[in-house]
Amino acid sequence: MNRDVFEEDIISIARSLSELTYNLEGKRMLITGGNGFLGKYMLATLTYLNRNILKKKCEVVSVDNNITSTSQKHHLLIDKNIKYLRRDVIKPLNIGGKVDYIIHAAGIASPVFYQKYPLETIDVAVVGVRNMLNLARKKDSKSFLYFSSSEIYGNPTQENIPTKEEYNGNVSCTGDRACYDESKRMGETLCMTYFRLYNTPIKMVRPFNVFGPGMNYKDGRVIPSFIYNALKGKSVPIHVSGKQTRTFCYISDATNAFFRVLVSGKAGEAYNVGSNTEEITINTLAQKFNKVFDNKFRVRHIPYPKNYPQDQPLRRCPDLSKIEKATGFRSLTNLEEGLKRMLVWSRQNW
Repeated sequence: MNRDVFEEDIISIARSLSELTYNLEGKRMLITGGNGFLGKYMLATLTYLNRNILKKKCEVVSVDNNITSTSQKHHLLIDKNIKYLRRDVIKPLNIGGKVDYIIHAAGIASPVFYQKYPLETIDVAVVGVRNMLNLARKKDSKSFLYFSSSEIYGNPTQENIPTKEEYNGNVSCTGDRACYDESKRMGETLCMTYFRLYNTPIKMVRPFNVFGPGMNYKDGRVIPSFIYNALKGKSVPIHVSGKQTRTFCYISDATNAFFRVLVSGKAGEAYNVGSNTEEITINTLAQKFNKVFDNKFRVRHIPYPKNYPQDQPLRRCPDLSKIEKATGFRSLTNLEEGLKRMLVWSRQNW
């Protein structure tokens, strides 16, 4: 049977998790934001594990209000062991039976969308996480994984790049990104408060620029924007000078890290998730993408549009020593290979 890029990624994730997958045998898991970019990869991984590896199936409840997500289509996302609920996590969730693991991945992560839905962005990261933490207490869950963000570091100072988890951040509480940055920071505060008061087994991940198949080309992030415009024969837009730097982590590596933190991370700790192998400017990213794209494309430097926050960090690069030591995580997919894989998927789906 011919496999698509998405399914190839899922198989790679399952294999890389190795013996850790047996922590999921016969467990019941709740994932908020299950219809989102990151959520779909986790759901599909669990389906693959159920069909091919786990002797006792893992039952999954996926919760999403679909404010920015899309419906399920891939066969790995349609399975009798996954129950989909259309719910908003800012309202308490009544769910019967045990819940061994909770992954709170719900959130509005795209700059374009959190400018459009600023209050909703705050609510899901603050009210939503508290509702899920209360559920974890009620169900005596084994592990609670909160999806924070590298944005909580703001614009790091030079001496704090690569950025360690201990860095407290350089964040504006009133800037264009504050609805996202500050709500994620508050979400972490809530997690740590529940850990200290109630010993709730929380773990937090801070993803750095994750990309791959399934991203929405309308969300304003750089890689899907590059690919979509190039496929449509349009010039590729780069905001202002293009000298801001990033590191980019392919989705299969990130998903591997998320599961590792869920089952083997230490409670009460935050972990950077990303790739620290190549910090590059957006201009250099465009050059790399040009190499994997069939035809030359034009680049145009443009000011930030009105619907895009103006105060983005100049540099963003994680220190991954903590997650590597704690979970054995390694980033395996280089940027060029990740771009090739996303380009293949995009040609088939956009």
